Amino acid sequence: MPKKLPKPTGKTTSKKTLTDTLSKKAKTDSTKNKELKSYAELLKKATTLNGLFKVHQVEADYYFEIPLNLMEKDFLIVNKISSVPLALNESGLNKGMNFDNKVVRFSRNKLAKTVWVKTIVPQIESAPGDAITRSVNDNFTGSVIESFKIEAYSPDSSAVVIKMNKVFDGTEKSFNDVFTDLGLGASPKSSLSAIEKVKTFPQNLVIRALLSARVMDAGISVPISITVTTNLLLLPEKPMKPRFADNRVGFFSTPRWYFSDAQHKMETRELVTRWRMEPKPEDRTRYLKGELVEPAKPIVFYIDPATPPKWRKEIIAGVHDWQKAFEQAGFKNAIQAREVKDTADYDGDDVRYSEITYAASPKSNAMGPAVVDPRSGEILESDVVWWHNVMISVQSWMRVQTGIIDTGARYNQLSDARMGHAIRFVSSHEIGHTLGLKHNMAASASFPVDSLRSPAFTNRMGGTASSIMDYARFNYVAQPEDKVTNITPQIGVYDTYAIAWGYRWLDVEDPHKELPILKEWIKVHANDPLYRFGEQQSLLNTIDPRAQSEDLGDNSVKASRYGLANLKRLIPQIAAWSAPEGDNYYEAGKLYMAAIWQWQAYAEHVTANIGGYYLENPVSGDGKNAFTPVPVNIQKEALAYLKEQVFYMPDWLFNKELLQKTFPLKDTPVGPLEYAPYNMRRESQYALLYSLLSESRLLRMLEMEVLMGKDKVFTVAELFKDIRPAVFAKTLKSKSLSITDRMLQQNYVDVLLVSTDKMMEKITKKSLKQSNLINLPQTCDLGLNRDFETPAAELRNIYVTSMSRTSDAASAKRGELLQILSLLENNKNTGDESTKSHYMDLILRIRQSLKTN
Repeated sequence: MPKKLPKPTGKTTSKKTLTDTLSKKAKTDSTKNKELKSYAELLKKATTLNGLFKVHQVEADYYFEIPLNLMEKDFLIVNKISSVPLALNESGLNKGMNFDNKVVRFSRNKLAKTVWVKTIVPQIESAPGDAITRSVNDNFTGSVIESFKIEAYSPDSSAVVIKMNKVFDGTEKSFNDVFTDLGLGASPKSSLSAIEKVKTFPQNLVIRALLSARVMDAGISVPISITVTTNLLLLPEKPMKPRFADNRVGFFSTPRWYFSDAQHKMETRELVTRWRMEPKPEDRTRYLKGELVEPAKPIVFYIDPATPPKWRKEIIAGVHDWQKAFEQAGFKNAIQAREVKDTADYDGDDVRYSEITYAASPKSNAMGPAVVDPRSGEILESDVVWWHNVMISVQSWMRVQTGIIDTGARYNQLSDARMGHAIRFVSSHEIGHTLGLKHNMAASASFPVDSLRSPAFTNRMGGTASSIMDYARFNYVAQPEDKVTNITPQIGVYDTYAIAWGYRWLDVEDPHKELPILKEWIKVHANDPLYRFGEQQSLLNTIDPRAQSEDLGDNSVKASRYGLANLKRLIPQIAAWSAPEGDNYYEAGKLYMAAIWQWQAYAEHVTANIGGYYLENPVSGDGKNAFTPVPVNIQKEALAYLKEQVFYMPDWLFNKELLQKTFPLKDTPVGPLEYAPYNMRRESQYALLYSLLSESRLLRMLEMEVLMGKDKVFTVAELFKDIRPAVFAKTLKSKSLSITDRMLQQNYVDVLLVSTDKMMEKITKKSLKQSNLINLPQTCDLGLNRDFETPAAELRNIYVTSMSRTSDAASAKRGELLQILSLLENNKNTGDESTKSHYMDLILRIRQSLKTN
């Protein structure tokens, strides 16, 4: 029986009683803390820096003197990597990367004589004066992450002095938890960690600290020291006017929720991530008349002084290429790049500077992250991290994709002029990210394939796609006789359109009032493929074949056939191009591997058509559908390509003369790894067959059959009916099978067995995956390693996997295995001994899987 509640006494706590209670608590707290020191005594030996806060250094101790008028103001903590040891460098972690940015507020607890720091998630906005604002304030409060004892007050009592060492030297992890955030699973060791220096400026403080720990890697304890620079930045009192995102234009965004009394439900929006680009007040009338004006504050990137001098001009040119895009938004001289003339006061980790950071690293990649004010989407600062070995990637692409039509791209080392041209392209791509632009994987599909063979078209349109934000790479479609020379990706019509859409200034205060204008700008180009945006998709589950990585043109089958023609010309030349007399065949092996990967990429582009959907983001009145299956004739053309190129892989791809000199070769952390040709042929074919018959692909085909009727789509039944006679062509003719014939049948049957077994597992079964050493920020996929999937948001989250055990996909695969079993039983005594053994092996495996007698 529950205890009875105590009876009310009828007394209430008076305001005086409450005050007395707090006073007693304050006295109790003060007994725990020493009495406040005098300002002069505490700081008599201090060295003082003036800036956003006064910073006092007394030997190894650092004190912040925080003005009371900055209490409850919004600050952004920005943590950046400043130096790393070899072990982390090899993992792709380098100077310039930022992590764990957060908005905080300082607040004084006068009675307790402390300063609290709260994290704020500034995602919520409510109308001032509305009743619901009271509830918003109560339901979206900040969380206290740190407390500092007030050591003293300034002489005029306008500021408090607190000791800050613990949040920067690794003692406390509230401001910076680098080892956890990077997935290293360690804590700093305070005796081996320390603040190295502090700088102060009018709007920010910069604190650099060395943090050391031991982390476990493959069962071995490894010492790791990371230098982290923390910026404490005072955010603008008045946030930039936001612009609402539209999923038909590819900008990064930050979420925003709006509450008001007038609503029937909460309003959710995404705010475009962009720089504050506004005309000067005196130029606004001219701007609105259509004249080009200079912005009040241009975007300026500084070139890392560590950048090799011979590449600086091209990197700067890649930045300045965006000038023409900003002119479409009404601004001239809007984006600039400068070399650092005086390095004495320059620090690339200071958020006052946007830097193109040059990282000495074996990684072949680049990235363009930004520091964003989450209250408005304003980009406050951005850094391109440029790995030195990105040149390996661009050289490999150029050789494989254009070496046949560009003699200067054939050598182990390109000329500085050609490499500089490629560096300019990568620079422009990464700067596009720093401006807020996402990858636009639909841009390459906006160009007709045959137009890529036209010198006039490529000169007029520029490069290989309508956007440099695609992974369009170099022009592998053009044939030697075409004489095409404009073969490098460039800023295109989509890019200038997107920048104009995101950055053109409108003289309205409420972002809601911009919406009709923004929608009208999109409507003008709604049916032009040059302006279409296609979200980056998962490499392992591509849904829309028009938005793929590394493809060219509007017909992947036709484009891939042109690419194959150039690969067929390339492979016999590999040894001559890569191994001059007296050299070994290391470079030849790497080029050979790149060529095979290119062949595989073409097959992947084609495969995406089968079971693919054309995806749109329709709005009322535009006549578009959200989901349209790829036309049946295109899916069948794609399957015909796969039968030709994947089912029976071409002998020219495995050139016997070249294989006598080198196998395909890939660099690994343990040294060069040579891939035996039969094994590589088997693995490549298996991977493509597994993708072709993936559960998600078959389920998408079934969805369209239900939605549109089997007479209007390419069905799962038709797919298997077309595949089987191709895979078992010689079996049906009672012929003996070659080793490659047997390989195809083994791969096909094993794909069906493995995928069926997985489909029949309990859907609650869990599996463990090995985690990476560190959690890296997302990078552009500029590397050559095709063994992993680059993290990327999928275009649609189409949920088609629940209860797959009872779907027609499982029935179709089992039915196909039974058809194959019957075929093998009828032919098990035909052919030579190797063929008969092969048939018996397949029969036993199928029976075992299906548990037949």
